[in-house]
Amino acid sequence: MNFLAPLALVLATAAAVPLVLHLLRRRTGEKVDFPAIRYLLRAEREHSRQLKLRNLLLMLLRVFAVLALALAAARPIGRLAGSSHAPTAIAIVLDNSLSTSVVINGAPVLSRLKDAARAAIGRANASDRLWLVTADSRVVGGSAGAVRAALDRTEPLAGAGDLHAAVARAAQLVRGGGLPSRQLAILTDGQATSWSAAVPLDGVPATVFAPALAPPKNRSVVSALAEPPHWTPRGAVRATTTSTDSVTFRVALGTRAAARGIVAPGEDIVVRLAPSERGWIAGAVELEPDELRGDDVRWFAAHIGSAPAVNAEPGAGPFARTAVDALAQEGRVTRGSDVAIAGAESAKRPGVFFAPADPVQLGAANRALERAGIPWKFGAARSGPAPVTGNGLAGVSASRWYALEPRGAQEKGSVDTVAKVGSDPWAVAGDGYVLVASPLTAEGTDLPLRASWVPWLGAAIAEHLSGDAGAITEAAPGANIARPAWARELEEPGGNRRPVPESRIEAPSRAGVYFWLRGTQRAGALVVNPEVSEADLTRLPLAQLRARFSGAEVAASDDASKWTASAFSFSGRRALDGAFILLALLVLVAEAVVTRAIAPTEE
Repeated sequence: MNFLAPLALVLATAAAVPLVLHLLRRRTGEKVDFPAIRYLLRAEREHSRQLKLRNLLLMLLRVFAVLALALAAARPIGRLAGSSHAPTAIAIVLDNSLSTSVVINGAPVLSRLKDAARAAIGRANASDRLWLVTADSRVVGGSAGAVRAALDRTEPLAGAGDLHAAVARAAQLVRGGGLPSRQLAILTDGQATSWSAAVPLDGVPATVFAPALAPPKNRSVVSALAEPPHWTPRGAVRATTTSTDSVTFRVALGTRAAARGIVAPGEDIVVRLAPSERGWIAGAVELEPDELRGDDVRWFAAHIGSAPAVNAEPGAGPFARTAVDALAQEGRVTRGSDVAIAGAESAKRPGVFFAPADPVQLGAANRALERAGIPWKFGAARSGPAPVTGNGLAGVSASRWYALEPRGAQEKGSVDTVAKVGSDPWAVAGDGYVLVASPLTAEGTDLPLRASWVPWLGAAIAEHLSGDAGAITEAAPGANIARPAWARELEEPGGNRRPVPESRIEAPSRAGVYFWLRGTQRAGALVVNPEVSEADLTRLPLAQLRARFSGAEVAASDDASKWTASAFSFSGRRALDGAFILLALLVLVAEAVVTRAIAPTEE
C-alpha cells in the first residue's frame, strides 16, 4: 500500500484522545461506605463487569474511527478489486501512421483506434494526469477534455512516424508525472514493419490494443525517379509498383497528364518525355485508388533546361576530356566555354577544379583560387589510400590530396561539403565552383578509373554550376535533413514560401515536391514520400506484438471493450480513501449504538 499524502498520518496521534478520556473517567477517590446506599453499591457491583466491557468497546470504536479518518486523509492506494482507480499518470500512444488510414469494412483503422481511446479517456477523473502521444512523438497533455479534443483533431500521417520514439517519450512523461500509479495505453494496427524490434517500457506497465482486422491486398508505387534528374530537355520517368494483378497508371508532369498505361505485376513503368516546360517541375506517378490511398501516389522532381556548355581545359588531362565527351554524347552537356574542367592553377569560375598534379604548382593554384574569389586554399599534403565518402562516390579512394583550408571568414551555410576523406573535406562546392583536393590522376585518386566518374562529374556540373539546376533531396515525412548551403527559403506545393534559417530542418509532414529557392528562383527540389515499408500491411499476431515490449508488465487485447476496461486499472491499484471513510462511518454508527445502550444504565 502507498500513500499520496503520507503527512496526514500524523492525524493518527489523535487516537490517543479517547484512550486518555477513558482513563480519566476511572474513579480514584477515597472509598467511604454509607449505610443508606449499600444496596446501590450491591447493584453496581452486579453490573460493573458489563459496564467495563461496554466502556472498553466504546473507547476502541472511537480509536478506530480516528485511525480510519487519518488513513483516509493520507489517500492510500493499493491492490483491490473494484471499478474505481488510483490517481494515475497515463499516456495514450496513438498509432496514426499512414498504414492506419487503410479502409477495412467501410472505415479506416484509425477511426477504430480513436474510438477506443475516447472510451478510455472517458474513464479518467480529476485526479489523473493524461497525455496523448502520436506516432510523430507530438504530445498534448492536460484535462480529459483537452486530450479528447486533440484526439479528435488527429489525422493519419503521410509516413510511418517513429512509434518506438513515441513509446519512449510517453514512458518519460508518465515517470515524471508525480503519481505512483503509472500506465501506457498503446493503440496500434500492429503493422509488422512498425514493430520489428523490441520496445523497452522502462518500468511502466502497458496495455496494448490492436483490432483483429484482416488487411486487404494493397498495391502501391514504391519508387518514382526522373532519369537523369536534369533533362536537356529529354528525359525519362521510371517507376516501380507492387501489385498482384495488372493496374492502370498515370504519369503527371506539372499540372497535366503526360502519359497513361497499364503495368503488369513485376514490370517497371518507363515513360520517355520531352516536355516544353523549362526549369524545375514537380511530377507524380499514380495508380488507381485502393483501400490505402496514401501509397498510390509517388512524387518526383525534374529539372528541364538546356545542356550546359562545358570545356575540358588542356591541363585537365585525358580523364576530363573523356568524361566531357561521354556527357556530350548523352546530351547532358554541350561543348563550349560556359563551365571549365581544369586544374586549380587555371581556376576561373564557373568550373570544376582539381588539385595540381605537380606539387610545384601549389602556390600558383592557391593564387589562382584567390583571384577567382574561391574562399579555399590547398594546405599540407596528405597521402593514403583512404576512402572517400559522398553521394555517388561509393568505393572511391584517395591516394594523394591536400588539406582544404578556408580562406578568411566564410558566410555560414555558403559552402557545401560534397565529399570527405575521414572527417576532412575532400570536395567542396560554392557559388560557381567545385573544388577537389586530389589531382585528377590515377596516382591522386581512383575516381576517374571507376564507372561512377562520369555520372559524378555530370551531377556536380548540373547541381552546382548549371544556372538554376541543383540537387534533389529525397526524404520521408518528418525526417531530419540538411538544406543546401545556398538555400534560404522553401517553396511549398501551394506556392507559399517559408524561411529555412537552420542548416538542418525537419522535412514537411505532407508528401509532395518542395523547391529550394536561390533568391527568388527555384534551384533544387525536396521530394517527400512515405516510407516504402508503409505499403506492407502485414500484421503481427497479438502474442507476437505483446512480446515486442519488454521491461514492464504488458497486456494485449484485440477487443476494444476489454481493452477500455483495463485502462487506468491495469495494475490493479485502486484508491482506498473511500473505503476507509466508509469504515469510519460504520465505526461511528456502532459507537452511537453503544453510547445509547450505556446511557440508561449510567442514569
